[in-house]
Amino acid sequence: MNSKQVICIDFDGTCVSHEFPEVGVDIGAVPVLQKLVNAGHKLVLFTMRSNNYDRNYLDEAVTWFSDNEIPLYGIQPNPKQSEWTSSPKAYGQLYIDDAALGCPLNYSAKIARPFVDWNKVEQILKYRGLL
Repeated sequence: MNSKQVICIDFDGTCVSHEFPEVGVDIGAVPVLQKLVNAGHKLVLFTMRSNNYDRNYLDEAVTWFSDNEIPLYGIQPNPKQSEWTSSPKAYGQLYIDDAALGCPLNYSAKIARPFVDWNKVEQILKYRGLL
């Protein structure tokens, strides 16, 4: 098995379907994310969601992780990266994002935008020795 990794995870279209400003529906991320954490990997929520004057969009995403018993190592930045960089980009060894080139996607007539295919992502993670 590879060493434990910091994995940056997008939210809308990756953990749930795209329904912003609402939290989207389940697309199969929960069991795979739980397996990653149980394998010792650390998850950093890396999303465009933010809290602003009219609604706490970021808090809603964080609550989704908590409600699904998926602990987060960081929210937006990697909590340790300030020790060695001032870069605002969250550091991780792996990024899972529906907008990433090569990320496997599902297309559904019931959901307007494509979303991460977690069955294929799980197979990739197994192939890479992360699960």
